[in-house]
This record gives sequence, C-alpha cells and structure tokens, in this order.
Amino acid sequence: MRVVFFALITLLQGCSLLSKPDLNITPASINQTSTLMHTMQQTSKPKVAIPVSVYIFRDQTGQYKPQGNVSSFSTAVTQGATSMLTQILLESGWFAPLEREGLQNLLTERKIYASAKQATELPPLKDARLLFEGGIISYETNLTTGGLGAEYFGVGASELYREDQVTIYLRAVDVHTGQVLLSVSSNKKVFSQELRAGLFRYVSLNRLAEAEAGYSTNEPVQYCVKQAIETAVVELIKQGQQRGFWRAEAQENLSDAG
Repeated sequence: MRVVFFALITLLQGCSLLSKPDLNITPASINQTSTLMHTMQQTSKPKVAIPVSVYIFRDQTGQYKPQGNVSSFSTAVTQGATSMLTQILLESGWFAPLEREGLQNLLTERKIYASAKQATELPPLKDARLLFEGGIISYETNLTTGGLGAEYFGVGASELYREDQVTIYLRAVDVHTGQVLLSVSSNKKVFSQELRAGLFRYVSLNRLAEAEAGYSTNEPVQYCVKQAIETAVVELIKQGQQRGFWRAEAQENLSDAG
C-alpha cells in the first residue's frame, strides 16, 4: 500500500513539472463582405435605397443537432437569421432596413426621451415600402455519406465525408397592398470530412503497438445559412429588376436620356 501511495505522489509531482501546452488563441476579427455581395455592390445600385422591414426570419425546421445516444437541445441551425438578413439587405445597397425586431425597445427609448425632454417632440418613425418574410424551412442531414479506406498488416487509413443541406425561403411583400411581389428559394450544401490513419500491431507475444491520428473539417452551418440568404437576396433583386418593381440608377439615367 505504501509503495502505491509513494508511486502516486511521484507521478503527481512529475505531472506538475510538465509545461502547459500553448493554446492556439486567435483574436476576434470582423466578418468581411462576401464576394457575391461585393460584386452586387459594384455592378448596380438604386438611386435611393428602398426602406424595408424585417420582423422575424426564423428557424422553421424544429430540428436539433444530431448526436448519437445523447439528448441534445441545441438547434441544428442558427436562431439569428433575422440579424443576418438585416445585415445582408443593408450590405446590398438596394435596401434600407428599418429596426423592427427590437421595435418594443425602440418605442420604450422614445418614450423615455420624450418624458425627459417634454418640450421636444420626436418625429414619427419612418414607414417601410416592403416587408421581407420567410425563414429557414429545411435542414436535411446525411443526404450523401461515404468514404474510402484501406488496411494492411495492422496499418490503415480512411477518409469519410457527409453532405447536409439547408434551405431557405424569402419573399417581398408590398406593404400598401399586402401582395407578395416576389418569392425566392435557395439552398446550400453543408460538407463534413474526416481523415484518419492508424497502426494496430503486435510487436511481440504480449506487446501491442497502437497509434492513431486524424482530423475532421466541418463547414459551419451558420455561414451556409448566410450564403443561402445572400443568394436569395441577389436573385430577388434581379427578379425585381426584370419585372420592373425597381431599377438601378444606371437604368434610370438611360431611361431619362431616352
């Protein structure tokens, strides 16, 4: 018993002498404008941005993250799609989003300001011309799965992959009439990949050598949702131009010259 106790003490002292591993801590960074949105900004813009409202662009899938043999209450897709859509509309240069998701907070602050400055009257809130509705309607997992591997004499390597898909719907509604002017659907594939290599071999009668290494790469679902929304917004802008709902500044100048 004493031998085991002293061995345990020696092991703990030896662990304390080991240096702590350096963590790969990276600073936070600002998300850059995507190539698709940058191209949209450079190609065409309206003379005046259209005021629009987005109340909610929610997750309508009702799905949770798949985890084997574990109950999970973490959702499969982001719950912040409303903020994503608002930023994308602003970045497009075509629309001027109005604050509607936090409307109650805005109204409360206006009341506080009005009560503090009784002689000052705030101007009315700006009204929107279009209302954007929709949501994330589908997140399908394991659409495609597969892999490739080989093993010989206890030495092997394998590669596995999985393909999921997220789908969103986006529609533009005329606030004056309630008519749905445009409706667009887009989807984005979500890829996951795993690469593993290992060694499992008896080097003698009672001695086993075992080693394993590998890594996995998972495409973030929130970025896939963002790309799907960007694609839908760009397509909605193009369809709106084709149907004459709005025009770019270059088109207006050409029409005036004609």
